[in-house]
Amino acid sequence: MFRRKPKVQLEPEWLIVGLGNPGGEYGGTRHNVGFEVIKELASRHKIKCDQRRFRAHYGIGNIDNTPVALVRPMTYMNLSGEAVQTLLRHFGIKSERLVVIYDDMDLQLGRVRVKPKGGAGSHNGMKSILNSVGTNEFVRIRIGIGGPGSTGVDHVLSRFHPDEIPLIRDAIERAAEASELIIAEGVDIAMNRINPTAEDS
Repeated sequence: MFRRKPKVQLEPEWLIVGLGNPGGEYGGTRHNVGFEVIKELASRHKIKCDQRRFRAHYGIGNIDNTPVALVRPMTYMNLSGEAVQTLLRHFGIKSERLVVIYDDMDLQLGRVRVKPKGGAGSHNGMKSILNSVGTNEFVRIRIGIGGPGSTGVDHVLSRFHPDEIPLIRDAIERAAEASELIIAEGVDIAMNRINPTAEDS
């Protein structure tokens, strides 16, 4: 009688994290565009994000023949760093191979920018990650959601207007492309191909 060979679990070399809030009531909100990029990458590369551990939903697969973990923290935005730090430690991944994808009110709607390091700005999820990881030496992909017409909290938890959806859909696809470029060709090439010009920042 033949035994099935056990599946070999890939050891990810990159941690790709999209920020958002769990729960159906937050689906489609501006604050959840990071989650949408993870869904896009999972669809493109046929990666099942069905692992439920470490206060996160994640999946492991290949992008450009490189093993990666696609992650959506389930801690709510303000505690995102707890899941990120636990997964970095679990997989033995250094912060230089962490990519965080998140919404940015200070960036024009639909703009995408890649940065090799930096601060958190006003983003609570990024503040949590900086505090938990203990360094700003990780890659971030910012997606512009436009400035608030009301308070910041109301804005990030609002949904996109119908006329904004094509712009944000394109931004999600370009952020996924940016993730692929970072893994395949490096941060500098991703910045050169994805980032807008200085006057658009």
